[in-house]
Amino acid sequence: MPTPVPPTAAGAGAAAAAGAAGASPPAPAPAPAEQPGFDRAAVIAASKAHPKPAGFLPSYGTAGFRCGASLLDSTVFRCGLLIAARALAAGAACGVMITASHNVDTDNGVKLVDPSGEMLEPAWEELATALAQAGSDAAVADALAAVLAAHPPAAAPAAQVGPRVVLGRDTRDSGPRLAAAAAAGAAALGVAVVDVGVVTTPELHSAVVALNKYAALGEEPYFTALTESFRTLVAGTPPPGTPLFVDCANGVGGLKLAEMAAPLAALGLRLELVNRGEGRLNHDCGADYVQKEQTFPEGLRDVPEGARCCSIDGDADRVVFFTKRAGKFVLLDGDKIATLAAVFLRRLLASLPPALVSPPLRIGVVQTAYANGASTDYITRELGLEVACTATGVKHLHHVAKGFDVGIYFESNGHGTVLFDPAAVERLAALDDQVGVVHILAVGRLMNQAVGDAISGALLVEAVLRCGTTLEAWEGLYADLPSRQTKLRVANRAAIATADAERRCVAPAGLQAAIDAAVAKVPRGRAFARPSGTEDAVRVYAEAGSQAEADALAAEVGRLVYDMAGGVGPRP
Repeated sequence: MPTPVPPTAAGAGAAAAAGAAGASPPAPAPAPAEQPGFDRAAVIAASKAHPKPAGFLPSYGTAGFRCGASLLDSTVFRCGLLIAARALAAGAACGVMITASHNVDTDNGVKLVDPSGEMLEPAWEELATALAQAGSDAAVADALAAVLAAHPPAAAPAAQVGPRVVLGRDTRDSGPRLAAAAAAGAAALGVAVVDVGVVTTPELHSAVVALNKYAALGEEPYFTALTESFRTLVAGTPPPGTPLFVDCANGVGGLKLAEMAAPLAALGLRLELVNRGEGRLNHDCGADYVQKEQTFPEGLRDVPEGARCCSIDGDADRVVFFTKRAGKFVLLDGDKIATLAAVFLRRLLASLPPALVSPPLRIGVVQTAYANGASTDYITRELGLEVACTATGVKHLHHVAKGFDVGIYFESNGHGTVLFDPAAVERLAALDDQVGVVHILAVGRLMNQAVGDAISGALLVEAVLRCGTTLEAWEGLYADLPSRQTKLRVANRAAIATADAERRCVAPAGLQAAIDAAVAKVPRGRAFARPSGTEDAVRVYAEAGSQAEADALAAEVGRLVYDMAGGVGPRP
C-alpha cells in the first residue's frame, strides 16, 4: 500500500468515510476497550436476528463470500463474529469490506482483512466457511467457541489500539444493511467497530494498516501518499497534452478520483471521468467488462484516436488500460501493466552503479495461467527476469511476490501491485540520492503493499509514460496471442480439480487428456479449465495463433467440460 504517514487531518469513524480528505480535524482512534468475554447467550440472541436461508452453504472463495445480496445477511453477521475473534487473537485491528467488486449491482459480498492489511490467512478462511455454514444459532455459538478456544485472545495488545474491526463498504444499495450485520457480529463479541463508510477496497486495507501503526484513521494520508509519490516520479517531465479518460464503473472509485482530480491536475495529469455513478454499477463498463469483452465501455466508445484510457472496477482494486487505433479497440491489460512496470524498474536499477547495489536486487514477475503466453516469453527472453506462476487469486500472487526483493504481479484482469521487500527498501534508502534510487523508492511508496489498487496502478502507468515510454511503444512491447475466456455453469464446481497452478485438470478422469488432444490440433494453442472461486461454474481460457482458432478452441474445451464435468443448461 502507499507508505502510510501519521495522519494530521483526518476524521475517524463514520465521519472519515463520508467526508473529503482533510475535511475534519485530527481524530485519534477510540481508546482500547476492556477485554471482551464470550457470552454464548448473547451470541445466540444476536444470531437469531440474522437467520441463514434454508439450504444456503456459502464458501469463502478467492474473493471472500460473494452472491446475491438478499442471501448474505447471516453470512456477513457471522463474518463480523469471526473477524472480531481474529482481532482478539491478534490483539490488533482487522478489517471487513462489504463489496462484490466487479459483480452486478444486485450482488454483494464480504472480504476479511488481517492486521497486516493483507488478505485473511487461509486457515481463517476455512473457519469463516465453517461458521457461515453452521446450521443453527446454537451451532454458530459452538463454532465460535471452538475458534476462541483454538485462538484465544492475545495476552497483550499487539497494536496500540488493541482489537478493533475496521468496517467499510462500496456504493451498493445493500451495503448499509450488510455493514450493520457485520457490526452486529463484532458487537456480539464486544469488539469495537470503526466504521469508515464508503471507501475503495484498497482504502479499507490501508485503513487497517494505518490504525495498527498510527492509532489514527483518515483518507488524507492515503491520497497524499499517492499524489506525492506521483509528483516525485514525474518531476521535470513535460505533462501530456491530452487527458487520461477514466471509466469509473459507476462505483466508489469515481468518488475518490473526483477528489484527487485537482491535485493531479496541478501535477500535469488531467482526468476525464466517466461512469461516475450516474448509471448502473459495472453495467457495460468497468475493468472486468472491458477486459473480458475486449471492447470500449459505455461513455468512451467515441474517444479520439490514440487516447489514453483506463477502466477501474466497482471497488477500485482492478485497472486495465485501452486505446483506439484505426477505429479499433486495443487492450492493455494486467499482463501489459506488469510488463511495463518490469521494464521501468529494470531500467532504473540498471542506471545505478553495480557497486552501489551488490548483490543485485532480485526482480520477479508473478503470473497466473491467465497471463498471455506472449507476455511470459517477453519477460523471460527479452528482459531476462524470473517469472513464477501461481493459482488464480490475488492472495496467491501476493504471497509469491513477497519472496522477491521487488515482486511485480498483475493478473490479466488488472488486479495487482508491486511489492518491495523491507530489507531491499532499507538497502536502497541507504544509497546516495541518485535519480534512479529516488524513483525506485517512489514506486514503492506509490504501489499498495497490501493489495491490488486500481488508482495507484493507473498512476504508475501514467508516470512511466511521462518518463520516456510512449503509449505506442508500450503497445508494441509484444503482440498478445489471440485469446478467449468463457464460463459455463456446472452442477458442482468441486467436480473439477486442478494442479500445476490450475493449468492441468486432475479430475474428472479423462478431461485433461481430452483438452490436450484439442490443444494439439491448434497452432500455438494453449487452454485450461478451472472451477470458479465464487460460484458453481467452470472458467475456460484458450489462446492460439488466430482469434478464430482461440474462439474455436475455447468452445471445444467448454463442450468437453460440459460433457465430462456435469454441465447445466444449454450445451456450448
